[in-house]
Amino acid sequence: MKLIVAVIRPECLNGVLESLYRAEVRGLTVSKVQGHGGEVEHVENYRGTTVKVDLQQKVRLEIGVSEPFVQRTIDAIVAGARTGDVGDGKIFVLPVEKVVRIRTGEEDVAAVTPVGEAKA
Repeated sequence: MKLIVAVIRPECLNGVLESLYRAEVRGLTVSKVQGHGGEVEHVENYRGTTVKVDLQQKVRLEIGVSEPFVQRTIDAIVAGARTGDVGDGKIFVLPVEKVVRIRTGEEDVAAVTPVGEAKA
């Protein structure tokens, strides 16, 4: 099992969600975050003072998947988020030791399998 964490442009979220749906990847968490990667720094004037704005608005996706879904999840995120410009984001794939579905007590692969689907 893996936890896939992706940081993407906010304007790409709908495209990524569509791509994930088409790839049959279900169950994710979306958070609004701020970050800085390779984007050009932005400078604003606020009340007569020049302020350097280092952080950009981003969206963080967290998706727990079983091994067969890792590459298709990555491919779906890339397909929906790639613009070809600096700041498209990053995808991190992290190992997961244990997963428990609170409602049923199912564990591990059974807990990350979408509700109603056959268990592997």
